[in-house]
Amino acid sequence: MTQIYLRSLVSAIAISTVFSSYAASAQSAHTTTAARKTPVRHAGTAPAAHTHTAPLHQMASSQPETLAVHVSRRARDGGGGMMRVETEPHAVQSVGKQYIEMRSPASTGLDLIQNLPSVSIAMPDPDGFKGGSIFIRGLTDADMGLMLDGAPASLASYLQQNVDSENIESVNVMPGSSQVDMPTANAAAGTLDERTITPSEKRGGSVDFSYGTNNFSREFIRLQSGYIGHSGVRTYVSFSNAHARQWMGGGINERKHVDFGLQKDFDNGSFIKLFTSWHNSMFTIDNYATASEFYDYKHNGVGYNRSNSQAAGGNYWKGNLDSWNQFFVSAPVHVVVNKKLDFDMTPYLSTGFGWDGSSAGTVGATSACSGGCYYNNGTQAASNQLLSTYYAQGWSPDVGVVAKVNYRIDRHNRFTFGYWYENNSVSEFSPTMATMASGRNPKTDNSAAMLYNMDGQKLVSTVHSGYELNSFFLQDSAKYLNDKLTVNAGFKFVMSNYWDRASGLLAGSGSRLGENTTAPLPHLAIAYRFNAHHQIYMNAEGDFRQPSPSALPVGVTTLPKNQYSITEQLGYRFNNKWLIADISLFNSSITNRLLSVYMPSTQYETVNAGNETIRGFDAMIAGRSFHHFSPYASVEYLYGRMDSNIAYGDSYLPTKGKQSINTPRVMANFGLTYANQGFFSNFSLHYTGPQSVTMVGDERMPGYVTDTLAVGYHFKPLSFAKTPTIRLNFANLTGSIVRVGTTGVATNMNQVMLLNGHDTAAAGAGASFYVLPRFSMTGTISTDF
Repeated sequence: MTQIYLRSLVSAIAISTVFSSYAASAQSAHTTTAARKTPVRHAGTAPAAHTHTAPLHQMASSQPETLAVHVSRRARDGGGGMMRVETEPHAVQSVGKQYIEMRSPASTGLDLIQNLPSVSIAMPDPDGFKGGSIFIRGLTDADMGLMLDGAPASLASYLQQNVDSENIESVNVMPGSSQVDMPTANAAAGTLDERTITPSEKRGGSVDFSYGTNNFSREFIRLQSGYIGHSGVRTYVSFSNAHARQWMGGGINERKHVDFGLQKDFDNGSFIKLFTSWHNSMFTIDNYATASEFYDYKHNGVGYNRSNSQAAGGNYWKGNLDSWNQFFVSAPVHVVVNKKLDFDMTPYLSTGFGWDGSSAGTVGATSACSGGCYYNNGTQAASNQLLSTYYAQGWSPDVGVVAKVNYRIDRHNRFTFGYWYENNSVSEFSPTMATMASGRNPKTDNSAAMLYNMDGQKLVSTVHSGYELNSFFLQDSAKYLNDKLTVNAGFKFVMSNYWDRASGLLAGSGSRLGENTTAPLPHLAIAYRFNAHHQIYMNAEGDFRQPSPSALPVGVTTLPKNQYSITEQLGYRFNNKWLIADISLFNSSITNRLLSVYMPSTQYETVNAGNETIRGFDAMIAGRSFHHFSPYASVEYLYGRMDSNIAYGDSYLPTKGKQSINTPRVMANFGLTYANQGFFSNFSLHYTGPQSVTMVGDERMPGYVTDTLAVGYHFKPLSFAKTPTIRLNFANLTGSIVRVGTTGVATNMNQVMLLNGHDTAAAGAGASFYVLPRFSMTGTISTDF
């Protein structure tokens, strides 16, 4: 089936190329505008835990033109910035600066997109310390290209590490599609692109202070240089500091963050842009609820999260800490050679180091200490000594570059040829150490807490994994019929070598594996604009995803097969002075679906879950301001079916024909914004329907509703304060106690008969869940100066 789809897409590209040649000779001379360059989005394959992947950013052909687009788009937003007018030949769902500025400063990119039709968002805390998960069209953020200004943003769990919300200009989601020149291959679920603000032309700055429930406090300041002399260079730098208690149970969360932006403009439209950030955090690792723990909390008020008491042993919050530093750099360069030729290059770097600590029981219960465990001074550890175990990561850079040449063949066709290179290396080590007397996880460089076995070997295992990727891509972007018809036909070829090496005492004898992969990825996108109000569009593309070696259990000697998907979309857009509307139909066929599945014998494991079909439609509508009100509504219908029985031991689980996991049939959103004089407010409501959370469908999560409210007032300028503003943000207004997503997928919850007639054992607790944080409120005062 995949080969048939692939041949069809390649044929479609060939047909579009022939059409381009024919139309170029037959078209009359009224078509005067060259194909417009669209902003590029990218991302790459996310490796393990905190590591990051993928990049590139491209702006319009001249900086003044880019600024004009931003201004006009913001003016044409609907629903108070919850929807924007889009013209690309593929589905785009986006939020603008007007909406972002009404949200809490603690918002992450996930908070901002939670009312888009294609996505369901799950977050473990209300204050932006821990990220979360994205569920989109039956897939997850592991199947998305996530990026910030064209550089990798890793998994949604760590999206909050890259940028503060005050420095986000817009967030765009392209469900089910990516641009051919984006450095991403794993975009079966689509792409998410955060764009940062452009440094101001004038000197100044911004400041805000927030306080809220859970003893939340946050301070933020940004300083703008304006143009520095006659250099054409403008910059900004910002700093934020935040602190809060856990919303449930014991624990403290803290973060510090620095963003720096720079832009250098040239008279001919060339520019150099730089965005870099540093993030430091220390937060409590949550204990995610099983179904029984959730119901005990809901009906009896019994909390399931970490304890404030050291007597709780392994569940004491100080023994479950995450300490992390993250660095991020993206530096796009756009060079205009002449009217026909320009060049883009984006180098990038993303790296992080730190550790996650958790309880490992006691010395007496650890098999590695069966002959006794010893400190580095030779003293034997007591059998009841509590242990800490870690996922720790040293310097693990993800570096890459995307370079491309764009050439206007004629007034209709713009040809692009490019190359993407990425090198990702992850160095992990997992020591087992003595927990400190205070119950706290010791730092991983604390030699006094390091333990050795009777043979003098450290209780530590190491994993070195990564990949090297080379990719070539080409595309012809053509416009005809007075620019009403747009045809983008492209092709990307990806070559990847990925590897994994494990060693150390706890890894047994160690393991080594690796694989070379190639993937052809065709892209075709067509749009026709009837007039200023009506447009139809369609696109089709192939995407693949390789398994992350570092996410596999130690001892695995073969990698799962690569996931491959073909997606087709057909859509219609409408806009006038009152309304913006968009509806799109989609169909995806996935082979060798990769899932992180809870297997009772090996815990979570990346497996091939066979073939899958996903189809449905998205619909969005938003009103522009009418008597100061701007409404917004969206809905998605989603049908997901598993097309294969999944291997389980020496037989198969009966999964064929079952509803796909994490695939609710219906999701819906409503929003209403009010703005008059200085007063503003926004109310939003989200619904996600029931869904299956086990492969055989014997455990389900009920549908749920979430809501948010923002109210505020812009005061008149006062002294140096140009935009004094006060706002209040509320989440979970009704105090609902509901599950909003899973942390992974279980094969089964109850006993199941395999296809060979034998029964599996019951999986026990089943899936683990994100629970919606209780009611929270944040108050903020802010101003530009």
